[in-house]
Amino acid sequence: MLRHLALCLLAVVFESAAYSQTSQTLSVPPDSPRWDLQGQAKATEYQGRKCLFLDGAAAVLKDLEMRDGVVDVDVATPASRGFFGLQFRVADDGATAEWVYLRQHKSGLPDAMQYTPVLNTGANWQIYNGPGFTGPVDIPKDVWFHLRLEVVGAQAKLYVKDMDKPALVMNDLKTGVQKGQVALYVLTGATYFSNFEIRTTPDAAWERHLPPMPSSTLTKWSLSPSYDALERNPERPLAPSESEVLHWQDVEAEPPGFVVIYRYREAPHPKVSFATDFSKRLEPQPGMKVVYARTSIDSDRDQVKKLFIGYSDDVSVFLNGKILFRGRNAQNFRDPGFLGIVNPENDAVYLPLKKGSNELMLAVSELGGGWGFICRLADLGN
Repeated sequence: MLRHLALCLLAVVFESAAYSQTSQTLSVPPDSPRWDLQGQAKATEYQGRKCLFLDGAAAVLKDLEMRDGVVDVDVATPASRGFFGLQFRVADDGATAEWVYLRQHKSGLPDAMQYTPVLNTGANWQIYNGPGFTGPVDIPKDVWFHLRLEVVGAQAKLYVKDMDKPALVMNDLKTGVQKGQVALYVLTGATYFSNFEIRTTPDAAWERHLPPMPSSTLTKWSLSPSYDALERNPERPLAPSESEVLHWQDVEAEPPGFVVIYRYREAPHPKVSFATDFSKRLEPQPGMKVVYARTSIDSDRDQVKKLFIGYSDDVSVFLNGKILFRGRNAQNFRDPGFLGIVNPENDAVYLPLKKGSNELMLAVSELGGGWGFICRLADLGN
C-alpha cells in the first residue's frame, strides 16, 4: 500500500513538473540564435529599443512547436502601408499556417486586421471574411504598442493595445493543424518587434465552431487536376473523352458551403499585371491556374432553377456540356479597389434543368487571395 501511494505521489510530482515546464514563459531577445531570419530581417535598435526589423520577411522561432499558448510582443511601424503580424501552427515546410495580421493603411476600417488560414502556400482572405476573420482597430503609427495572441484549441484571440478586451476573436481556426512553429511575419511595410515572449499552455479540448450549412447548398463535388489556365479555352467544356480519363478527386464543401481548392491543390503565385495598372485587366495573366469541378443535380421535371454562385477568381459555368456563364471576381478587376470577396450572392445563373440527372461543371481559375467557390440552388422568385 505504501509503495503504491509513493508511486502515485511521484506521478503527481512529475505531472506538476511537466505542467510547470509547459507553462513557463520564454523570452527571446532580438539577437538570439533561436530566430531563423528569412528575407529582409535583422536585429537592430529603434526608438531606444533592441528589436527585430522585418520588411518582406519572417522571423521563425526555432526548436519550439506550439499547440496552445500565449504570445506577447511589442510592435512599432513607421510604414503608411503594410501587412504585419503573427503566424502560428506553421508546418515544417511553411506551406500551411494560421496567420493573423494588421494593415496600416486600413487603420480604423472594418478590415484593419484579418485572420486567414494559409493552405498549400496560399492565403485565403477572399474566402474567409467577415466576423471571426476581419475587424476594425486603430493602428498607431511609429510608436510602440502591444500585441497578444491567445491560442486555445480550435480558437484564438488577438489583443491590440488593450489587453482586457480582444480586438479579434477567431471562433474557428481553419487549417486543421493542431501544432506547429510560431513566427513574426511582415508581408510588406517596415515593422519592428521587441519584448517577444511565448508561453505554452495545457492543451484545451478541440471544439470546432462551424457555421450552419444551408439546405440549398451544393456540397458534393469532384475536382480535376490543376492546369495552366492560358492553355485551356475557358468557354469550352471538357469533352467526354477528356473527362473520362481524368483522375477526379471527390470533395465535400465545408460550412457554409465553400469548396476551398487550396486544400487540395497548390496555390499559384503569378504576378498580376492589373494589380497596379487597371488598364491591363483584360490581358492574359501568365501563371494563372484552373481546376474543373463537377457535380450532378437530379430534377424531377424539366424546369429552370436559379444558381447563386460565389467564386474566386474566374469561373465558367457549364450545364450538360453547354456554357451558360463566364465571370471574373478577381481583386482589382471590377474596379481598382475591388477585393474579390467570395459570397454566395456574388452572381446568379439560371439553369435549364432537364428531367433526371444533370451535370453541372465549373472551370475555376485562380490568381491569388483564395481559390474556391460556393453554390446554392433556389427556386425562381426566392
